[in-house]
Amino acid sequence: MPLPIDARTIERTRLPLEVLWQPSSLISIVLAGELLAVILALAPGIGGSRWVHFGLTSLLIQWISLLTLGVLAVLRHSLGKLRPLGVAYFTLATLLVTTSGVCSLVWLLLHQQLMLPHEAWRALWLQFSGIALAVGLIGVTIFRNYWNARQLAIQAKQAELEALQARIHPHFLFNTLNTGAALVHEQPEKAEQLLLDLADLFRAALAGPSLIPLHEELLLARRHAEIEQLRFGPRMRVEWALPEALPDLPVPMLSIQPLVENAIHHGVEPSTTSCLLRIAVESDATQVQVSVSNDLPPSPTSMRAGHGVGLRAVRERVAAMGGRVETCADDGRYQATITFVTHHEAR
Repeated sequence: MPLPIDARTIERTRLPLEVLWQPSSLISIVLAGELLAVILALAPGIGGSRWVHFGLTSLLIQWISLLTLGVLAVLRHSLGKLRPLGVAYFTLATLLVTTSGVCSLVWLLLHQQLMLPHEAWRALWLQFSGIALAVGLIGVTIFRNYWNARQLAIQAKQAELEALQARIHPHFLFNTLNTGAALVHEQPEKAEQLLLDLADLFRAALAGPSLIPLHEELLLARRHAEIEQLRFGPRMRVEWALPEALPDLPVPMLSIQPLVENAIHHGVEPSTTSCLLRIAVESDATQVQVSVSNDLPPSPTSMRAGHGVGLRAVRERVAAMGGRVETCADDGRYQATITFVTHHEAR
């Protein structure tokens, strides 16, 4: 089995700067720049036309903002080697250098045409540099608080995952050992395969990374399904619909396997007839969808509770990576679908 991916390595590739390239973020930056230009134009002590002052100030602010974003976009791969707080301070330094450069360029190009004294341009440079420093420091403070809150949330999710593992494993181990004991004398080969599958599951669980490759998580789900097939026999049919090449995508550990366990618990166990469990993977350039579906039992009242915490934990951990979990019941089947975002553009 391939070695698990280090969660810290994956977290470093998902830079906080990714949010800057979203359309909503770009619009917010432009609007914030316009708001700052309005405030400066309405400030007391402004001589001449305030509309002219607003237009020039707005042009200057937008040039500074867009050039800063351009520098960050060009250097985004190199910034992946820095810590998140280091990226924030680099962004602040880039903002200050860009502000100084734009003000100096304006002075070189326009000071003769406008015939303003050198002191006026120096005051302009000091004003915009001070504003850039203040805005940058506020941004660093906000980012630091956001990042600390995010790390605490990740730690909380990890603690919840460990609690989920501690709750699932004894119950699953008990059922698996009972199945193995029943197979030892009659079907020793199947009993041996069951123990090997169980060893693979527990080896992966004890490794404990928060993120593993998609193919490894699907392998855990397959091992779990194979063990349960030995337990239920012909009552459980499993169908896999996987592409020839799975996407190279890190996913939260125990994100797909609990859905398979849920389908068995609520679909196969209560049913007295054969139940079909289907696991399918579909992908495109921006997302990967993993669906787990099962036949509904004849009587909905026979479905037992007990896995709401597990499904909620999966939903929250997938949402923390920008994905989502959706469930629906239709035409006698229940389906849970996980959508993972690939983040190709950000890389």
